[in-house]
Amino acid sequence: MSKVGLIIKREYLRRVSKKSFLLLTFLTPFLFAALVFVPLWLSTIKSEKAKQVAIIDTTGKYAPLFENDEDYVFITETEGSLEDYRNNPDKDIFAFISISDDLLTNPGAATVYSTKQIPMGLKNQINKTLSDFLRDEKLDSYNIENLKEIINESRVSFNIKTIKWEEDGSEKSTSAEVASIAGMVLTLIIYMFILMYGSMVMQGVMEEKTNRIVEVIISSVKPFQLMMGKVIGIGLVGLTQMFLWGILTSILVGVSLFFFGGGTSPEELMSGQMAVQNMSQMPAGGSELSLQVHEILNSINFAKLGICFVLFFIGGYMLYSAMFAAIGSALEQQEDAQQFMTPMILIMVFGLYAGIYSMNNPDGPLAVWGSLIPFTSPIVMMVRLPFDVPVWELILSFVLLYATAILIVWLSSKIYRVGILMYGKKPGIKEMIKWLRYK
Repeated sequence: MSKVGLIIKREYLRRVSKKSFLLLTFLTPFLFAALVFVPLWLSTIKSEKAKQVAIIDTTGKYAPLFENDEDYVFITETEGSLEDYRNNPDKDIFAFISISDDLLTNPGAATVYSTKQIPMGLKNQINKTLSDFLRDEKLDSYNIENLKEIINESRVSFNIKTIKWEEDGSEKSTSAEVASIAGMVLTLIIYMFILMYGSMVMQGVMEEKTNRIVEVIISSVKPFQLMMGKVIGIGLVGLTQMFLWGILTSILVGVSLFFFGGGTSPEELMSGQMAVQNMSQMPAGGSELSLQVHEILNSINFAKLGICFVLFFIGGYMLYSAMFAAIGSALEQQEDAQQFMTPMILIMVFGLYAGIYSMNNPDGPLAVWGSLIPFTSPIVMMVRLPFDVPVWELILSFVLLYATAILIVWLSSKIYRVGILMYGKKPGIKEMIKWLRYK
């Protein structure tokens, strides 16, 4: 086996055999599933005792509008005044609603008082109740017969059906929402993995340099071989962890959907969610809706997404990890590395925001240029891929990314071979540029 292969094997086995790697790999999918379903479960839990809200309505026409629910009980008859409550508050009453005038002519005559911050749920409930009543009252003031019914009947919720023409002439239903979600998830994952494993390369280099282990290793292998072995080995660790996370997360989400769906399958539950959100125009029938869900999912080439994701991850990881390795070789302290890491992290953050803003216009200038520039293309292109990027743009993005990655690896190796054996000195950017000229 070649020396680079031995270093790759050493880096890979040393990291995947750690207890921290095993715990992180097998526990993280549970955390992902918990982030999705624990808030859903907690939102269904209501407080044991509803809070009392007292209403002081001098007009007498607004207090009867409020209806009790699981969270709040509205009391329309109270003793005392607001000043009495403020000086000696009743602990059983959470808030007071004061209405002192006709709200149609004086909207500022309604106020909510409490010794605590008013929750958004209570505020929205009050606003909706009064707004509905005032709207109806305003309509009645026009003295037009059946005006409410006319307005209600004129309200139309329209959501156009989208169809994708395939090359073979077939038609498939599509969903911009599903494509956007798929692209955004892949963008966040590739951003997280490139940053996480690129930083891991830098930390590994700095650790070996600080412990003087590199002096022993460098006597047997060339600095370039050591750097490439470390970069490739840690990259394989990332791909392994990514693969395991994908499988475990899919299983956990599927099982959770089954139980949270009351015994329904994930497909049926998704169909119901799409029907609720008016994402389709199928009139009725679970089988028809389920068929359309299949068409929407089939309209997205997940195999192509997966292959491109791996290729962009490899290219982006090689580009950034080589720079991280160069930084780690030139410095000894983690604190010193922050000033060199900041520009790279800012570029990655820019790519993330460019991807987010490109969801609504995946063929706009920001999306196109962001997916072609090598330093942002791995992140931005993930958002565009579900929207069928032209083949020439995809090929050009790959060519530019890998050509730049090779160039960065070559330049970083020149810094690495000098910095890896330099101790007691923190080099500046100018000095690191000089190292590039050494032969």
